Amino acid sequence: MNTEKNIDVSVVIISWKMRDLLNKCLETLYHFTKEINFEVIVIDNDSQDGTYEMVKNNFPQVRLIKNSENRGVAPARNQGIKETKGKYILILDADMEFIDNSIKHLFDFMESNLDAGIVGCKLIDQNFNLQTSCKRFPNLLAFLFRRLEWIEAVRNSKTLRHHTMKDWDHSEIKEVDYIIGACQFFRREVIEKIGPYDDKIFYGPEDIDFCLRIWKAGWKVYYYPYTSIIHHEQRITKKNLFSVISFKHFAGIFYIYKKYNFKLKV
Repeated sequence: MNTEKNIDVSVVIISWKMRDLLNKCLETLYHFTKEINFEVIVIDNDSQDGTYEMVKNNFPQVRLIKNSENRGVAPARNQGIKETKGKYILILDADMEFIDNSIKHLFDFMESNLDAGIVGCKLIDQNFNLQTSCKRFPNLLAFLFRRLEWIEAVRNSKTLRHHTMKDWDHSEIKEVDYIIGACQFFRREVIEKIGPYDDKIFYGPEDIDFCLRIWKAGWKVYYYPYTSIIHHEQRITKKNLFSVISFKHFAGIFYIYKKYNFKLKV
């Protein structure tokens, strides 16, 4: 439900060629989200697959913006954030499926933890297996290993296990370095103090950069495991290492390391 005043949470979803997954995301979001006042803003990044028409016809309550080109992740998220009115902002990927009143859970957590700038919940796959959605800041080797996870020795390497926090069971609330951009719930004051996502990152480590700036501004980054969302992860860059999107992803990685003089830390 949403009105023009007293909006608790603004949900911003960008979509590129994920019409059916976005339909499931919106269906389940509206079905499970109760007890708070929220709005939903969808940015269609020139999907050309019927996404715009599907949202317009099936979800008339959504504020829908259609781009004439794929503007990338950070720019499109910022475009949506400019339209928000809520006390909190929830960034979601289009390939999410709700199975619980997760938005209310995250809202209540933030209301009770004033030191939290941003929080992410537990993400699981369609078989209810844990996805590693909170991570430690990576070195360049960890970034490379993430592209080569199909190799068993790489997948079980100390470097990758440290980065993805596989040495921890993800069963309790924890301060973490960063949470992935598939689900990031943060205070409006964060945007007012540190600014939006870095527009120079088309696709990739914008979530790392955003959480790092939140830490530097004096807030904490939290992982919250007591509600879960199914993430039908698309893994675009891992499916094709030599695509245009993969190239832009690698460009974002090198950009962020140059931005922080090749050191990621608070």
